[in-house]
Amino acid sequence: MIKKFIRKILGVKGKKARNTSEPNVLGPKQHGIDPKLLSSNAVRVTSTLQEAGFQAFVVGGAVRDLLLNVKPKDFDIATNATPEQVKRLFRRAFIIGKRFQIVHVMFGQDLLEVTTFRGTAAANAPKDEHGRVLRDNTFGSQAEDAERRDFTINAMYYNPATQEVLDYHGGIEDIRAKTLRIIGVPEARYREDPVRMLRVVRFAAKLKFQIEPTTAEPIRVMAPLINNVPAARVFDEMLKLLMSGQALACLQQLRKEGLHHGLLPLLDVVLEQPLGIKFVTLALDSTDRRIAAGKTVSPGFLFASLLWHQVLEKWTAYQAAGEFPIPGLHLAADDVLDSQTEKLALQRKIGSDMRDIWAMQPRFERRNGKNPYKLLEHLRFRAGYDFLLLRCASGEIDAELGEWWTAFYEGDEITRADLVANVGSGNGPKRKRAPRRGPRKTLGEQAEGGEFAEGSAAPNEYDGEAERPAPRARRRSGSAAGTEVAEGANASFDGEDAEAGAGEGSEGAPRKRRRRGPRRSGEARSQGGESSGE
Repeated sequence: MIKKFIRKILGVKGKKARNTSEPNVLGPKQHGIDPKLLSSNAVRVTSTLQEAGFQAFVVGGAVRDLLLNVKPKDFDIATNATPEQVKRLFRRAFIIGKRFQIVHVMFGQDLLEVTTFRGTAAANAPKDEHGRVLRDNTFGSQAEDAERRDFTINAMYYNPATQEVLDYHGGIEDIRAKTLRIIGVPEARYREDPVRMLRVVRFAAKLKFQIEPTTAEPIRVMAPLINNVPAARVFDEMLKLLMSGQALACLQQLRKEGLHHGLLPLLDVVLEQPLGIKFVTLALDSTDRRIAAGKTVSPGFLFASLLWHQVLEKWTAYQAAGEFPIPGLHLAADDVLDSQTEKLALQRKIGSDMRDIWAMQPRFERRNGKNPYKLLEHLRFRAGYDFLLLRCASGEIDAELGEWWTAFYEGDEITRADLVANVGSGNGPKRKRAPRRGPRKTLGEQAEGGEFAEGSAAPNEYDGEAERPAPRARRRSGSAAGTEVAEGANASFDGEDAEAGAGEGSEGAPRKRRRRGPRRSGEARSQGGESSGE
């Protein structure tokens, strides 16, 4: 505390106080930015605003990347035009944001963020009980906007028209010294927006910069303030951190600064287990390699990897308690996701991807019959297969399973058939399949086959199906009277009805015909010839 007080009063020894109201202007030869790295749409936005009489600059991380000779992924524009004035200049422009309004300008799939210079009157802005700014739409000058930005390396402005860089806080020197420094008093800046502590970690790991000691000192003490940030913002920042191309370094930096507790609560335990930390390390390293190669990365796969060992632990517990394997796996997934979404607002699609990847793992063990072919057609098979290889590489399961699926995935039809045929070797005795009974005929199929005469009732299930051919043979034998008996026969097929049907051609036939007459329709009697007889 004494050192802080001395620094505030006397300043840093040997270092001149910088005049932050006037920028240090650097020309093309001084900053060395290659104009070819600029987005044509970013130049289009700045020139449109400048032609309308406004100031407009490329700002923030884009300028930082240009100075590092890296092509920026995103371009942000800062201007003195208000959001409404910006929106009127572009056909596809949308005002968004509650805490601070910005304008999204779209050109096809390309999106650029345009922000108005922010003022420094944050003292009157509404805040929560912890000091976090809730809403701040105060506009100001470019110098005030630079003071409101978080780090010196992100507080520079580039004018594409003049190719000049405006530096208010010594960002050029910090980039060349590979130092990450916050603007203003660190404690106050972290209290205004606790997410800045996560950004410190991300930039330090991504850029391989050293965090300036005064910037790093309050982080461990003020880390609990992140619990007051909306879960959606924390999730967005964590996603950027894990997909920065330096995910493993970011995670290590999070632990070093004491920020990992509470962000991924179930990950805290995993990182203390040798098997768990090996699996997570392999997953993050694989993610970094894919990003470096310009390949896409699935957030669902990444979070599924980070939380898998907690799912595995709960899954084992459910099975030990008597739950069946597949329901137990789904219950374990529900428990893990429910506990995690309290801190991170996982999007529904990401949660669905995680469930699919986890649910596929038991199916990889079923390699007989048509099961491998069906699994190969799964929409997320590749993600599940890559996840399986991670499990094999970490030593969680036998590597033979991963090798078999690699051969099956890459093989032709003949190779796949051989693999399935030989799957029994080394996997224990095959279960003998019970003989399959032929499909029972439906009532419609039986009626079409002539088993029941028109107007007869459907038979109940009984154990004497082998005796049915006798009444059918009697019906085929003969007379018109015999046909009438078959058409009016009861579904029970008992002996008495069979005898009655056989005797309808005798003298007793008229009496029996009168007894059954009311139960038959006119259509049935006309088919049997009784209408003309009576």
